[in-house]
Amino acid sequence: MGSTRLPGKVLIDIQGKPLLEHVMDRVGMTRLIDRIVIATTVNEKDKAVIEFAKNLSIPYYVGSEDDVLDRFYQAARKFGANIIVRITPDCPMIDPHVIDEVIERYLKGDYDYVANTLKRTYPDGLDVEVFSYKALEKAWKEARWFSEREHVTPYIWKNPDKFRLSTVESEVNLSHLRWTVDEESDLQFVREVYRHIYKEGDIFYMEDVLNLLAKHPELKQINQGIATNEGYAKSLREDKIVR
Repeated sequence: MGSTRLPGKVLIDIQGKPLLEHVMDRVGMTRLIDRIVIATTVNEKDKAVIEFAKNLSIPYYVGSEDDVLDRFYQAARKFGANIIVRITPDCPMIDPHVIDEVIERYLKGDYDYVANTLKRTYPDGLDVEVFSYKALEKAWKEARWFSEREHVTPYIWKNPDKFRLSTVESEVNLSHLRWTVDEESDLQFVREVYRHIYKEGDIFYMEDVLNLLAKHPELKQINQGIATNEGYAKSLREDKIVR
């Protein structure tokens, strides 16, 4: 809820539902995820997220706001997770099929970490990371830079000598598309997509959005030109060693 660029964004309304509920609905349509947990923070503003989780009977963990790596590790410990699938809560168009594809790659290989973000070919906003509890624990013990702790997985994918990594890529490079919500223009774009193709109780997929954009290419102009991963870039600019 404490987003600086779009305050309160995770509970902002999209077609009659909080953004976060749309994320929950879409993650809930996967075949391979056993349990959904909301990992939120001790920030006073995030009490609204806790109430949201309680109202929908979704398990939750409350942890550090800045040390998100610790928050993930403690949540994984609390709920006994052997495999963690990381989905960020600002992705209301996350695709259940893409999530399952990344999980399947992880399950079929001898990997510590699999993602579709190591080489970006999917739209920004369809990000999926899958990693083992052991990899998470190792990162939690060894990561020292603030950027590694605020963004959870950099220590893992920056150290291919310590972790077995694999990437999932789209058949067509769609990395120029932006479907995440960080700015007001992102929210405007997502609301337009939902207005065109969302139906209550139904889920649309990446292909549905691509078809919509083919018919209405002007929609892509709404949030064009925003830098990808600006939050991580900011962390790098301000990076420091932390205990």
